[in-house]
Amino acid sequence: MSGPGAPEGDEHGLIARYFRPLATAPGAFQLLDDAAAFSPPPGTDLVLTKDGIAEGHHFLSGEAAGVVARKALRVNLSDLAAKGATPDGYLVLLGLGPDWTEDWVRDFAEGLAADQEEYGISVYGGDTIRADTLLVSITAFGSVEKGGMVRRAGARPGDRVYVSGTIGDGALGLLVATDDPRISGLDDDKRAFLRARYRLPQPRVVLAPAVARFATAALDVSDGLVGDLDKLCAVSRVSARIQAGTVPLSVAAAAAVQDNPALLALCLTGGDDYEILCMVSPDNAAAFEAAAAEAGVPVRNIGEVVEGGERPVFLDTEGAPMQFGHRAFSHVGATYSGP
Repeated sequence: MSGPGAPEGDEHGLIARYFRPLATAPGAFQLLDDAAAFSPPPGTDLVLTKDGIAEGHHFLSGEAAGVVARKALRVNLSDLAAKGATPDGYLVLLGLGPDWTEDWVRDFAEGLAADQEEYGISVYGGDTIRADTLLVSITAFGSVEKGGMVRRAGARPGDRVYVSGTIGDGALGLLVATDDPRISGLDDDKRAFLRARYRLPQPRVVLAPAVARFATAALDVSDGLVGDLDKLCAVSRVSARIQAGTVPLSVAAAAAVQDNPALLALCLTGGDDYEILCMVSPDNAAAFEAAAAEAGVPVRNIGEVVEGGERPVFLDTEGAPMQFGHRAFSHVGATYSGP
């Protein structure tokens, strides 16, 4: 690769300076081999996931390199958490756009280093390539008790529907970041909170053990609560009834919705939440809530799984079904630019 900050063919130098220090696991071989080795702990299964983010599609143009790195890693850790898995490591593909600099790569690696320390993981390898635009693709892996991965399939009629944290902050944070007039009435503190929630997700890694123990089905909310619930219910061959008024909103999101009620639909469908959506049997509900509280993660029961093949229904405060122009964020063709 080449660029303004490094001579042609300096890929190995970049790896040695910025990424080799991140390869702390023995099986990463200090990134000196063509591949890595990893042995899952005895009695566990390996859980693998892959998500990528691209400039102008998943983060704003000009975003800080460290934030890009951490968001790319965290959206994958969120997937692992929703499967009940403890993260172990990851592989990274970094596609550098035409204007990259070595300083940018250094800051990117520092962002990965910060999250490696926070989550106790190591890079195991990867690649750097030239690209038409900046993109990052990460493959993350973790471990779960053998046979214990929580799938989308498994939800049963009567199960309670839970979500962690708060919903809608990411979608509203994008409105803040792009100076959208629909959210102009919020004060500076609330705007800063929402923008931060959009820029840097908080994967619920510490909730994974409770999900593994008590959830019948789960996934992380990345494309919007409504659309992701649609996906889970379709695989489980069930439906659900959700009380929209019980969906947890942050103080900032609640203020935005109060100022502009039309934003509630965006909160429910917009995506970028990276919270956990899971189903739990009534017999285990109290134990799940206690385990979540012990982990320090708020969870909220927002509805119930029901029989049927129709899409889940979200009921408004009057008990009427809500109608949505779209039910989920689509990664195909969705673009935006910085403010």
